[in-house]
Amino acid sequence: MKLSDCQGNWLIPALGLTQIVGWGSLFYAYGVLMQPMQIDLHTSKPVIVGAYSVALLISGCLSTLAGSIIDRIGGRLLMGAGTLLAVLMLALLANVHSVAALYFAWAGIGIAMSATLYQPAFAVITQVFGGGYRRAITLLTLFGGFASTVSWPLTQFLLDRFGWRETWLIYAAANLLLCFPIHAFLPKITSVPAASRPTAQTNNATLSAVLRDPSFYGITAAITFNALVFSAMSLHLISILHDRGVSASHAAAIGAMVGPMQVLGRILETTVGKKASSRQIGMIATWLLPLSLALLIAPSEWILIYGVFAVMYGIGNGVMTIVRGTLPAELYGRETYGAISGAMSTPVLIAIAAGPFVASLLYSATGGYTGTLWALIGIAAFGAILFVYVNPQSRNGPSPIAIEEMQS
Repeated sequence: MKLSDCQGNWLIPALGLTQIVGWGSLFYAYGVLMQPMQIDLHTSKPVIVGAYSVALLISGCLSTLAGSIIDRIGGRLLMGAGTLLAVLMLALLANVHSVAALYFAWAGIGIAMSATLYQPAFAVITQVFGGGYRRAITLLTLFGGFASTVSWPLTQFLLDRFGWRETWLIYAAANLLLCFPIHAFLPKITSVPAASRPTAQTNNATLSAVLRDPSFYGITAAITFNALVFSAMSLHLISILHDRGVSASHAAAIGAMVGPMQVLGRILETTVGKKASSRQIGMIATWLLPLSLALLIAPSEWILIYGVFAVMYGIGNGVMTIVRGTLPAELYGRETYGAISGAMSTPVLIAIAAGPFVASLLYSATGGYTGTLWALIGIAAFGAILFVYVNPQSRNGPSPIAIEEMQS
């Protein structure tokens, strides 16, 4: 089935809207609402944060299953059902009065995340757009890049105006009224069109074949280390800047630069980098992380260096979102993209959940943020080296996946 221009014109902005609402309500809003929830539920911050981590862990564990479902029957049923589950769980979250209910709601939200956020959306786009999947994924991430920009101030406004329980109900209504109709009317495509299926020479592969390829684990590990460090920095960045002697106002300004730089990175990927492969873009992006973190060693008086850090760090993070979405299709083909990308994203999502906690452990083990920063630089650099080392593009001849598929 060939996607019509009309479908292409509405699908990306429509899915983009669902990503803004989905990420905003299921991922970012909790950062604003967890403190008043902690007070009302009479519990501790680790308990509150733990519920959120449970959701991320569940989402990661279910990502392969979600991708496999989309490979077989398309995204309409899964994403529609996931949205309805999100609506129910957000409504439940507005009515929790115990820690047990809090964890139950976030466990359900974790299932909804696995069915509605980037990973399933990327699978749908790869299935629908065929050979044009990379540009479509990039355009979708441009929309998703504004989720935090919209969600944080909106959530704070709703909290101040209505309270945290009503805010969750408003977000439940937004998912029902905005996201569900879009997911319910996704194009009914159940498989990659035969005419656009990659040949053996493009490494089209099954999930079982990919899981027998050692390079898959190397690439996945490289991306996982990268995601772990980004996640750790997302919570500890301001504290690290303060520890380096950067003033509160400058630290806030540096942190505020990261979001726009992520969007800039995605724009650069689709313009300047459009002729480069995802693997080549990934090499650059993975090295931007340790190099940018190394700039934080500079004295706090060198404030322009810290601005350069925000540019490099934000661009690298923005681009890596695209690389994680496009690399599985480039390496292994599009026919089983959902399952393969899900398998790759499982440890990544677990690393994202664990990142802030790992940084806290490093802080305790090294006696401060200076040692933590050096440790994160080392982890990021190892991930970048690993990404280059296991890159199939650097090998001579077809990969083991290609050989196996040509023989079958």
